[in-house]
Amino acid sequence: MNAEQVVAKILSRAQAEADQNLVHAAETVQKENQRLDAELKEYRQETDKLALAAGQDKLSRMLAAARMQNAKNLLAVKGRILDELFARVKQHVEKLSDNEYLELMKRLLQKAVQDGREEVIVGKNENRINQAFLERINTENRFSLRLAGSREDIDGGFILSSGKVRINSSTDVLTDQIRDKMEMEMAAELFDKVSR
Repeated sequence: MNAEQVVAKILSRAQAEADQNLVHAAETVQKENQRLDAELKEYRQETDKLALAAGQDKLSRMLAAARMQNAKNLLAVKGRILDELFARVKQHVEKLSDNEYLELMKRLLQKAVQDGREEVIVGKNENRINQAFLERINTENRFSLRLAGSREDIDGGFILSSGKVRINSSTDVLTDQIRDKMEMEMAAELFDKVSR
């Protein structure tokens, strides 16, 4: 088995584990949605009875409040699930073997490099991204990347620097970007549920 096959096998296993984590998170969200939907159904039945006595206007206001509260509850549950998911993702990246981690960083570097002459700033505790690693990437891609003399307060990944331009590809920023996108989708879902 050559090195490429080993790397492919390792990346495949890491992807399978990440997929499994995502499936688990999706199942948890689905179960919580079902529970909240059952509560919403019970609440709707109760408010319907009260609304008949109080009038149609009061019914409308109460239903809107119930929908809003349930949507907020659902959003809070999804937020907790996202917290757990991204904590696991970060732990997973931190626990990657040196080869898996460096392969991931290589792909991120290749995507982030603008002119190939940037400085690569790493975290204070980073010991896997070093000048030897950058030399291999330089040779493969005809870059002239160099390790910066200073370090930043990041947990993993890197920051590319060229003059005043900095591209932050730290693991914290990358996971935050994914999370922000997911939270925007959740907010859109919240307002969609409230408007129904």
